[in-house]
Amino acid sequence: MNKLLSLTAWIGLLVSTGSVANAQNRIEFKEFKLDNGLTVLMHRDNTTPIVAVSVMYHVGSKNERPDRTGFAHFFEHLLFEGTENIGRGEYMKKIESIGGTLNAFTSNDVTYYYEVVPSNYLETALYMESERMLHAKIDSTGIATQRSVIKEEKKQSYDNRPYGTILQETFKRTHQVHPYNWTVIGSTEHLDAATLDEFMQFYRTYYVPNNAVLSIAGDIDYAQTEAWIRTYFSEIPKGTGTINRPNVTEPKRTQEIRDVVYDNIQLPAVIQAYNLPPKKHKDSPALAMLSTYLTGGKSSLLTKEVVDKQQKAVVIQAFPLDLEDGGLFLMFGVANMGIAADSLEHAIDEQVNNVIANGISEADFQKLKAQIENSVVSRHASVAGIAQSLAEAKTFYGDADEVNRAMDKYNEVTRQDIQRVAKQYLGKDGRVVLYYLPKSEEPKQ
Repeated sequence: MNKLLSLTAWIGLLVSTGSVANAQNRIEFKEFKLDNGLTVLMHRDNTTPIVAVSVMYHVGSKNERPDRTGFAHFFEHLLFEGTENIGRGEYMKKIESIGGTLNAFTSNDVTYYYEVVPSNYLETALYMESERMLHAKIDSTGIATQRSVIKEEKKQSYDNRPYGTILQETFKRTHQVHPYNWTVIGSTEHLDAATLDEFMQFYRTYYVPNNAVLSIAGDIDYAQTEAWIRTYFSEIPKGTGTINRPNVTEPKRTQEIRDVVYDNIQLPAVIQAYNLPPKKHKDSPALAMLSTYLTGGKSSLLTKEVVDKQQKAVVIQAFPLDLEDGGLFLMFGVANMGIAADSLEHAIDEQVNNVIANGISEADFQKLKAQIENSVVSRHASVAGIAQSLAEAKTFYGDADEVNRAMDKYNEVTRQDIQRVAKQYLGKDGRVVLYYLPKSEEPKQ
């Protein structure tokens, strides 16, 4: 099971979440809390006989110790090993045998598990998630297995993949104080050094009801669903470990950081990273709209000007990693054949500077709003999307009804706001610029 949020996954996730719609339908839901601290959200949609069951744990890589990185991602894998009542390797098979699908992901801030099953198997899915929370199988066999899996994943997704270390190389320069400094996959050396007791302590601290949101969406009966939830989850004891919530603010830099990374690539790449405020900041909607304007689709500014007209890049992406404690506005461009990295950087800067100086046209603004509308509607077209949105809203904002305020927030964004955030956040002072160059160009020692 592997849904680590890689660079590609981040792009897809942010494209799907950074928008709002006038046509957005209100998401009705019911909420209650068990005595052990588990928050429960239920949304009923009886149009199709399926249901999404999800659990979001408020633990990601930022909650780890700097000498034990990679634990959250490790547990994303480990909690599919089985439980005291579900045999090793049987967790996925049980869900798939009833016609369901399942997956998970880890980010810097959260770990998320979900199943989508036929609605007549809702009780089964609830039982499975309660088993994961109460009776996870954490032993030396499972740990050894997942250590091997993650080492192979790191080789394939990071070490041996062209441009695979971009997030790693970027975050260690943009976040020199905050624990976003290390990647979600963490260090395999730290995992090798950890003891069984350390893994058990991490599980008992973070994968507990008072650090989780259970979100269900689909073809359900509210009363029956609540009864099953109380049956399977009420017995789980409240966690007693001390949850590490970093209380660190990354200092604002006033000087640009530039560096070169030599990689197993053929085409140079340019990465520009700008530090952002926390996820809940009022400027987040405008920044999401700015990223869509720059690279959201074939007719977006950077795609049209730098890729198509100037032909200086084969691809360009701009997206805000709107993390809980303050993420990045990341721009990533791969140069066309024969184009130097500095030439591509100049072309990108020229277009961004034009937005800072002149803003965007009314016609482009109206097109942008339509793109945003389509994005949110698409996300909430599935019960899985609704379950995730509700869980995120409760986890990050403390209020699940935040999903119904997106329209207001994005509709409040003006053309002037987009120009303002471009000027405020995309200045050269304090940004990080990386050139990814072929190893063949690395100077000889």
